[in-house]
This record gives sequence, structure tokens and C-alpha cells, in this order.
Amino acid sequence: MVYVFIVFALIVLFFINSLTHSLCLKTSMSDEKQLKVFRTINVLITILLISSYVEILIAM
Repeated sequence: MVYVFIVFALIVLFFINSLTHSLCLKTSMSDEKQLKVFRTINVLITILLISSYVEILIAM
């Protein structure tokens, strides 16, 4: 179960990062702002994935 969720989390992070990269290119963000956007989105998605995993553990 843990390995399946880790693979799922990595796939989600990869797609979110690719979408964020497309957003940064389309809006022509500066490099400093891109770093802040990537960091913020990655932290928030990681928190979401961890809370989802804890929710799944509680449900079992």
C-alpha cells in the first residue's frame, strides 16, 4: 500500500510541476518569482498528499 501511494504521489508531483512550468513560461515570470511559485506549490501539494495518506491510514 505504501509503495503504491508513493508512486501515485510522485506522478502527481511530476504533473503538477509540468503544469507549473507551463504556467511560468506562458506568463513570462522572472526566475526569482518562478522559484517562489515552484516552492509554494510543491510544499502545498506535499502537505495535501501527506494528509491524504494519513486519511487513508485512518480509514483502514
